[in-house]
Amino acid sequence: MSRFESDDDVRRLGEALATLRREAGLSQAEAGQRAGMTSQGWGLYETGKRPGLFRPDVQRRLTGAIGSTAEALALVHAGSPAMGESPSADGPGLASRGRPFRAEATPPPGRLQVQLSNDDLAPWAASGVVLEYEPGRWPRRDQGCVIEMAGGETRVRLYDRADAEGLVVRGGPGGLSVEERIARVDTRSVSAVVARLER
Repeated sequence: MSRFESDDDVRRLGEALATLRREAGLSQAEAGQRAGMTSQGWGLYETGKRPGLFRPDVQRRLTGAIGSTAEALALVHAGSPAMGESPSADGPGLASRGRPFRAEATPPPGRLQVQLSNDDLAPWAASGVVLEYEPGRWPRRDQGCVIEMAGGETRVRLYDRADAEGLVVRGGPGGLSVEERIARVDTRSVSAVVARLER
C-alpha cells in the first residue's frame, strides 16, 4: 500500500470491487480464477489487505475479470461511505450504494429473471436462487446462461463452448461435471446470466 492511501481508502475500494463482483453474479473463487489467482488472493483485494489495488493496471485486470471496468469501480468507490458513516439522503454524496444482493420484484430494464428449482448447478447456484439474465448477450466460458429451446422449454446451464452446429454446456440433471451438447437448431435463444440473487 502506498503511503498516500489510507487504510480506510483501500478498504472502501475493496468493498467497491466486491460490489461489482456480486453484481456480476460471481463468487470470489470464480473471479479469482478469471484473474489467474486463488479465491483467497481475490478476497485479500476485497478486504484491502493486498497492496496495489490503487494501481491502474491492477484495477483493469481485476475489473476485466468480472466483466466490468476501472471506471465503474471508481464510480462505486465514490458512492461508498467512509468507515462508520452510512448513506444519507440529506447529506452529501449518493443516497444509495446500488442494488442489494437479493432478489428484487422487478429486474432492471432489459433483463429478465428465472428462479432455480433444483440443485443441478450447485455449488455455482442452488435451488431457490434467482438468476438475472440479459437477452441478446452471449455468455463467456463458465458463465451461467439461460437457453430457450425451440419447443418452449427453458434450460439454465453453465456455458462451455460453441461451434457452428451447437453449444456445449454443463449443469443438467447429472450436475456440473456432465457436459451436454445442444444443437443450434433446437434453440431459440441463448442469454448470459449477469447476476445471482439470493432471497
